[in-house]
Amino acid sequence: MSKGTKNEPAGKAAVSLPIVHLDAAGIDVSATMHMVAVPEGREKESIRQFGCFTRDLHELATWLKRCGITTVAMESTGVYWRPLFSVLLEYGFDVALVNSRQIKNVSGRKTDKADARWIQKLHSCGLLTSSYLPDEPTEKLRTLVRHRRRLREDASTYVLRMQKSMELMNIKLHSVISDIMGKTGKAIIEAILGGERNPKAFLPLVNGRIKASADTIEQSLTGTWNEEQLFLLAQNYDLHRYIEHKIEVCEKKIEEQLQLQAAMMEEGIIESCPTKLPTEKASRKRYTAKNAPNFDAHAYLKRIHGVDVTEIYGVSQTSAMEILAETGTHLRQWENEKKFVAWLNLCPNNKITGGKVISSMVMKKKAGNATQAFRAAANSLQRSDHYLGHYFRKMKSKGGNKYAIIATARKMAIIYYKMITEKVAFNPIQMEEYKEKMQADKIAYYQKKIAQLQQVA
Repeated sequence: MSKGTKNEPAGKAAVSLPIVHLDAAGIDVSATMHMVAVPEGREKESIRQFGCFTRDLHELATWLKRCGITTVAMESTGVYWRPLFSVLLEYGFDVALVNSRQIKNVSGRKTDKADARWIQKLHSCGLLTSSYLPDEPTEKLRTLVRHRRRLREDASTYVLRMQKSMELMNIKLHSVISDIMGKTGKAIIEAILGGERNPKAFLPLVNGRIKASADTIEQSLTGTWNEEQLFLLAQNYDLHRYIEHKIEVCEKKIEEQLQLQAAMMEEGIIESCPTKLPTEKASRKRYTAKNAPNFDAHAYLKRIHGVDVTEIYGVSQTSAMEILAETGTHLRQWENEKKFVAWLNLCPNNKITGGKVISSMVMKKKAGNATQAFRAAANSLQRSDHYLGHYFRKMKSKGGNKYAIIATARKMAIIYYKMITEKVAFNPIQMEEYKEKMQADKIAYYQKKIAQLQQVA
């Protein structure tokens, strides 16, 4: 074989893809600088480095305008992309925020310049898809609701620290009272911090609904008092109260945002929802639920959605509020319920080769707040006496607890999607009807298996 006809080494042949976006740029985002690549020939330098100060961001956007760029792709690296993203939108660019998973799967990129050029090439060929970004009202609500969630987690941390201090003094309050931050628990802790040490003196503070006997409570409050642990108990109790106050302030801001969103859905009619406990038993349950907001979020959610999503089994007003903050009011960004549950990572990630599914495990990635809300709602249905509870137990017997949570959460997410997009009320299947359907499906399954065996025979 002559030199001219020699085969090219593997990987050396150029692969040309059609250009979809002629005026596309790619940006590699980091904490201290941004590397920007534009198509070659637009400027003397087609790859430039910019700083992260506000002046640098405006300089970057101006340079892109001068290069004739109309669309920009950038990695969603931490929170570093947010200031640049806002500036690029101000300058009128079509900005695609891309999950780094789409880009970093390809090996061979070793430098920031190579990263930026690779992003630019992928974007120009139309190979990148933009991540979901909420509209401005949803973004504001999301920020506040996420902050409230973090404050709740901080408050729980201080409760655990209080329990530890009492445990080290052999005070077993958390063993006889389910919630030490309830009315009885707070009263006893405040009495301890006030200097009371006699176990009998705590008994008048105990609410009559506490199931433990007076003797058990007295024994649980007989301990070995330690000055350092009492100091830590006082510190953590004060910090918990401080966090609870901040949660109340945060919830007022959340209520303002919900009020504005409800007004937008009702053509500008701004109206506060009642903050008193309603008389209906079901509504009262929403308020008394642990960690529920201190305002009638349920009423705002119903005005915003036009349907009552808290009627879905297991969906509390807190979880409904978190789902709204993550997904928005209309769900139009997802074409159908399949794409919605795929975005939530509540569906199998089927890997098919040779026409066979070799793996159907859920994709391994951090669950977002909306996904966590659906999973928590599903997990609460384990012992419920309705069709979703029956479905959970059926899936649990088939694949275990985690499998059941994801499968039930997926079913609940589909119900949620249809309620929001079609504006229909929750219409649960009656248990008798559900059992009949399950029986018919089982009969059809075995008939199919028998037919297959007969063909083989």
